[in-house]
Amino acid sequence: MRLVTATGRRRAAAVLATLALSMGLAACSQGGGRAGEAQVSPDPGPGPAAGDVATTTTTTTVPPGPPEADTSSPEALAAQLARVETAVRDPSTPAAELPRLGHTQQLATVALATRPEWDAPVLAVVPPAVRTAVEANVAASRELRQLVSSEPRGLPDWQIVAPPPAAELLAEYKAAEAEMGVGWPYLAAIHLVESRMGRIRGDSSAGAQGPMQFLPSTWAAYGAGGDIHSYRDSIRAAARYLRANGAPADMDNALFRYNPSNRYVRAIRAYARQMEADERAYLGYYHWQVYYFDTWLPEGWTRP
Repeated sequence: MRLVTATGRRRAAAVLATLALSMGLAACSQGGGRAGEAQVSPDPGPGPAAGDVATTTTTTTVPPGPPEADTSSPEALAAQLARVETAVRDPSTPAAELPRLGHTQQLATVALATRPEWDAPVLAVVPPAVRTAVEANVAASRELRQLVSSEPRGLPDWQIVAPPPAAELLAEYKAAEAEMGVGWPYLAAIHLVESRMGRIRGDSSAGAQGPMQFLPSTWAAYGAGGDIHSYRDSIRAAARYLRANGAPADMDNALFRYNPSNRYVRAIRAYARQMEADERAYLGYYHWQVYYFDTWLPEGWTRP
């Protein structure tokens, strides 16, 4: 039996509160002692939903208004998912197209995640080359949505900012892996869920802070004297925390200590495995946006 500490319970409660804040996930707090509450940004609802990775410096410029998931039929959604998953993984795709592709990937994934009756007809049409990615992203979305309250609250006290460039973040994940032995895809997946790669700026209601969501008390143990709001320092602190709790040998335990939820563990593993299989999958996730239920909070947004 796993024991959840008081900190873990605070973190779990926080995750539920903030998970509900942007439907695709963007900021959990750590269990066992890492953070106290999540900033998790749940996946957007089904509504108006909708190169070389290391050297590609992508921008986050997005055309006015979000893209939409094509829910006119299962076949149409399957075609859309196949198109965006293929394009994200294609090295010839221009970097300027990646923001729109990633956002569309996110919304199309959520559209299928909220329509389980479409699983069979969609997956029957999606090409084998990207079927595993579609299945993994939908499964992760469903796991995370189970952690979120279905009842909207007032808009969160967040500021939504542009994340560091994709190549810079990738370099930091890989540097942390080289130093601590924790696979970079897991650090990227946690960053995605915790703060949408740093887009969400704001403390959780339990006091968790920074792009990887640490309680100050836990930061004191794992932050190595760094800045809790620094993405460089936070990524390394997350790697230290995971390593101290069994990673990479027992990644499930390490992730569970980060957030005491088996659903969270499965979701992080699903995202990480896609990046392990194809590094370019990271470029799609990097462009996933912050949603509060079905409200898109674009970069530059602050609560009115």
